[in-house]
Parts: sequence; C-alpha cells; structure tokens
Amino acid sequence: MKLLLTVIQPTKLEAVQQALNRIGVTRLTVCDAMGFARQRGQSETYRGSEYETNLLRKVELEIAVNDDFVERTIECLEQAARTGTTGNIGDGKVMVLPLDDAIQISDSHRGPGAV
Repeated sequence: MKLLLTVIQPTKLEAVQQALNRIGVTRLTVCDAMGFARQRGQSETYRGSEYETNLLRKVELEIAVNDDFVERTIECLEQAARTGTTGNIGDGKVMVLPLDDAIQISDSHRGPGAV
C-alpha cells in the first residue's frame, strides 16, 4: 500500500476528483494548504494597499491506494492536474510514501481491504 500526498491548484480539484472516480479511486481526503516553491508568491491588494505574499493557496489530497493502483493513480493525477498541454510551474506535486497498515474504524478491518 502507498499513501499519495498530492498538492494541486484549487481550480483543478473537481477535474481531479472526476478523473480519479473514472479509474476507480473513490476515497480521498482533501485539505486546504498554502505554500510556495518556484512561483515565488504574488502581489495582493488589501484596502487599497499592495503587499507581497509568498504563500499561495493550494489543495492537498491524501490518497491511500493498493500497490496495483499506484502507477495508474499517479498518471491520472498528472493528466488531470496539469494546466495547458505541457504543464506549468505551480501545477503541483505527487509524493509517494509507504503505507504500512490501514485500519477501518467502523469494523476494525485491516490491510489492503481497508483502503
């Protein structure tokens, strides 16, 4: 099992959810996030005053998948979250972490079946 931590642009959330649903990934957690990397932030205006912010709004998805779904889920995320035909800086990242165990709280089911 793997845990995919995925950071995407908020405008791509619905498209990513629909694409994941089409390949059979129907369980995920969505969190609001803020961050920056190569985008370096942006200028904002608040009550007529302009200021710089280096944190941009993002969405983080936490997706637990069985080993046989990892590559197909990553490909789906790359295609659905990419802006334009070749992608742009700020489209996001997918980080793959090992997932030792999963427990379904309702019935204590463990392992790949709980994912």
